[in-house]
Amino acid sequence: MSSLLVDNIGELVTNGAGEGPLGIRRNAAVLVEEGRVVWVGPSAYAPAADRRLDAGGAAVLPGFVDSHAHLVFAGDRAAEFAARMAGQPYTGGGIRTTVGATRAATDNELRATVRRLRGEALRQGTTTMEIKSGYGLTVADEARSLRIAAESSTETTFLGAHVVPAEYADRPDDYVSLVCGPMLAAATPYAKWVDVFCERGAFDVDHARAILACGQAAGLGVRIHANQLGPGAGVRLGVELDAASVDHCTHLSDADVDALAGTAHSDGSGTRTVATLLPGAEFSTRSPYPDARRLLDAGVTVALATDCNPGSSYTSSMPFCVALAVREMRMTPAEAVWAATAGGARALRRDDIGVLIPGARADLVVLDAPSYLHLAYRPGVPLIRQVMRNGVTP
Repeated sequence: MSSLLVDNIGELVTNGAGEGPLGIRRNAAVLVEEGRVVWVGPSAYAPAADRRLDAGGAAVLPGFVDSHAHLVFAGDRAAEFAARMAGQPYTGGGIRTTVGATRAATDNELRATVRRLRGEALRQGTTTMEIKSGYGLTVADEARSLRIAAESSTETTFLGAHVVPAEYADRPDDYVSLVCGPMLAAATPYAKWVDVFCERGAFDVDHARAILACGQAAGLGVRIHANQLGPGAGVRLGVELDAASVDHCTHLSDADVDALAGTAHSDGSGTRTVATLLPGAEFSTRSPYPDARRLLDAGVTVALATDCNPGSSYTSSMPFCVALAVREMRMTPAEAVWAATAGGARALRRDDIGVLIPGARADLVVLDAPSYLHLAYRPGVPLIRQVMRNGVTP
């Protein structure tokens, strides 16, 4: 059994036992065997190993966990972005443009886009990435989107309820029946989660509840896009259905925050339903940022994700989202790093990623910096020196 010792770590973020909320250990080492962390402690007391990786005094942290991304698509919406920067508001209507391009693309063209973006994210430290469907919106196209997504991630999400496609514009009830019936049946073999875009111009709360309940009955976990474009009942619907995550959370009422806080675990370890914030979307649409401070102060577990998609957040960079969260959403650097690692894991209901503790998957990032603080302190700088996933450097 081959072993690897990562030592001479100046600052190790464990998200477990250690200093402060990030469980920091200094002058530390991590022993890896068969893709798992088996020991964490001081470098001076590190066990022997077959191989050694010298971190050179740099900071090491868990691989980022991006729990919200839309990677299966074709086409380009740069012109739409330019129009927004010139003052046109974001309405979500551009999704249909991507639907047309995606339907026309070959499997290999879609596969190439997924692999390109997944590789891009991995080079920036993202070791786990959820991937949604939602740009096919036919039975066959949603099934193939998820089949292609499953080649690159075990965290796949059926989002047939992204928008009502043009051919069903006057028959939304019929489209919901299609999503709950043949489309769900075709998607379920490749999906772990079900999701709905519960917003004006997409799906109302009654349609969203019907679709998510059907997904639950088929054995899928629940996620929901909620309260991005304005106030609504999406967040409370997510709580009602025990969603792992409600995503966006830009426009929240006191009742929404209370509902999320009400899912708190009795042991004080956070909330069962996570609020996943996607600051790349607000950056790209010039929209108000979510108030992360309000959620954190209420005891709600917060995750950060990229929302990587061709229309409203075409970034695969979790470090960029960390910097935005600190600058624009009143998160401390420690809170933002936790949300981008352990928080993302919570949003996927995983305890084997987002942490560097014995038993966890050996997903880690070596920074070209002495501290995690540099992720927000030096925005836009390529600070990811080395990435390890399952104990292997890709």
